Amino acid sequence: MKQKIQQYKSIVFDCDGVVLDSNLLKTEAYFRAAKTLGATDIQAQALVDYHVRLGGISRYHKFDYYLREILNQPATNEAIQILLDEFGRELEVGLMECDIAQGLDALRAATPNAKWSILSGGDQQEIRYLFAKRNLAPLFDGGLFGSPDNKDEVLARERANGNIQFPALFLGDSKYDFEAATRAGLDFIFLSDWTEVADWQEFCAVNQIEVLGNIGDLLTTSAHL
Repeated sequence: MKQKIQQYKSIVFDCDGVVLDSNLLKTEAYFRAAKTLGATDIQAQALVDYHVRLGGISRYHKFDYYLREILNQPATNEAIQILLDEFGRELEVGLMECDIAQGLDALRAATPNAKWSILSGGDQQEIRYLFAKRNLAPLFDGGLFGSPDNKDEVLARERANGNIQFPALFLGDSKYDFEAATRAGLDFIFLSDWTEVADWQEFCAVNQIEVLGNIGDLLTTSAHL
């Protein structure tokens, strides 16, 4: 991290695996949704493997790939919507109950002048509903963003309209988070405690990415204060 945490004007958070302990929950929901709609175990696991490999990418893209490349079926809007609806049903209860990152309120208090945003691969309407219900929305004065727009599109748009100001920091737990942050010119920290990236240690070492366990570590590591 090139700045002290209090010096950032904007802080962008991934949702799953960063703010919420929901990565495993979503991985299991992909498998169950596929099975409910008639997939074999092999097909459902292929969807899960693709999901994990492309952490942070929109579910719209993943279901498009699933239909075309795994089921060899047309990826029509109707077919994708059926999968999205079933996936949403599988997720609804778990997202209301999963753990929230410790230290979130303390970090908000330590960065009163920074604009906070959520940038997720998850469905934008779902995120906004969930964060309102769990009383997290007031923390994120910069907005809550998700699919169908991808992270590159959102970062470009929010930079252009002045909502993201520099210096800016992205907190993520996937390779795509790092790549999107780098393309947009944001500093990046990889949070490892809840990540599903199997080779995250090698990836972070090769790319010289700073790693912390979780959001709370930003306040307990003196180098960031």
